[in-house]
Amino acid sequence: MSARILIVTAAFGEGHNSAARNLALALDNLGATTLVADPCLLGAPVSTNAICKAYRLVTTHAPGLWHRIYRSTGKVDFSRQRMPLMRKPENKLAELVAEFQPDAIVATYPIYPYFLDRILEDRADPPPVFTVVTDSVEINSAWIDAPTTAWIVTDAFTRDSMVKQGIPVERIIETGFPVNPSFSQLPFLPADSEIDPFQVLYFATPKLPHVRRTSKAVLNADPRTQITIVLGKNFRLLYDRAKEIKDRFPGRVRIRGWTRKVPELLCKHHLVIGKAGGATVHEAIAARCPMLVHHLVPGQEEGNLQLLEKIGGGTLANSPEAITRLTTDLLADKASRWRQMKRALEQHGHHSGATTAAHYILKKCDG
Repeated sequence: MSARILIVTAAFGEGHNSAARNLALALDNLGATTLVADPCLLGAPVSTNAICKAYRLVTTHAPGLWHRIYRSTGKVDFSRQRMPLMRKPENKLAELVAEFQPDAIVATYPIYPYFLDRILEDRADPPPVFTVVTDSVEINSAWIDAPTTAWIVTDAFTRDSMVKQGIPVERIIETGFPVNPSFSQLPFLPADSEIDPFQVLYFATPKLPHVRRTSKAVLNADPRTQITIVLGKNFRLLYDRAKEIKDRFPGRVRIRGWTRKVPELLCKHHLVIGKAGGATVHEAIAARCPMLVHHLVPGQEEGNLQLLEKIGGGTLANSPEAITRLTTDLLADKASRWRQMKRALEQHGHHSGATTAAHYILKKCDG
């Protein structure tokens, strides 16, 4: 009989959902039965959607305010807190556990282990709870204090940071971020690749002026650069600005809307430019694709940038001038700096985090 794994996520940031989906894919590939659910969205859809909208607005347009909010969450004792806003999500999670009867529960959002501690407290043989930490290096105490069987983390730097905060090393499992399992099979550009043309993948944010400024910064850096602009869900909002760039630089610009081909795109491009979200950074790492971070949300995304810098696979470029300068530097001296970053990412590895985590979880279910 296959193991039944309940994976609970939250829509507050794409990293949580991405980790949950990819882990489910890996578990399904290994014969498990999975259920991915968002108790917040299921239990309180109206308030959750409103909070998600506010989160996107604040992190995009007022990152300083978000930084203060994020830091304040480190002072909240979630083991005691019973916020009225969270009562319905906690009840929904209890329903999911009762109905699905999981052999193990995986949380990709830090408040759920606190809910589960209360939900499972009267069970004689409760299922193990695994917490997937979707942040890196700088870890909020909400993750650290979570009542859980084990923490699944993205890298050795994060593991060491958590050990310093008092977590026993044997309860921290370093697997890499749960990226799509396809990353472990896709071919990627090696460090000795040709760099003419030099293909740049750009994930645009909703800020209108940034599309033109960032694209021009890349294209003006070197005549060998070409750019693929991924507009995603902001296609209608940003298309006219992107089209202006495509018309101004004929033959050097491609425009994509929402796509399922992100792993393939990352593996085929020399460089990616995007925000320092957990999913994007770790997908770049899995594709061994050097990254320039053009937008950073203070708080949880700071650690993602630190990880890129510690590996040697990326850096901050939060202005058009920085993007132009760094792109030029990457291509100088037969692209020696770019090749160095590629080799660092290849050495770091971590392109099969979901599969590694899935094996660990299933082993624990059997044991």
